[in-house]
Amino acid sequence: MKALLVTLSFLCLLPTSGIADISRSQFNQLTELCTPGKESSGWLDLDWEIDLWKARHRAAREGKPIFLWEMDGHPLGCT
Repeated sequence: MKALLVTLSFLCLLPTSGIADISRSQFNQLTELCTPGKESSGWLDLDWEIDLWKARHRAAREGKPIFLWEMDGHPLGCT
């Protein structure tokens, strides 16, 4: 394992031929390709409630269930 890390460390030091430039239109195409479409972002249109107590009252008033998205730990996974 140590030998692999040493080898990979040396590979990072090898000279490269440079970074290829891309045109503005290529950049725009790549940006469009990597950006999620409106159909993938429907959850942004929902009227989210961030206060659990208010959500509980609203759900009871409207006769709807509560969808609870809860997370433990560090947001970046560094626990």
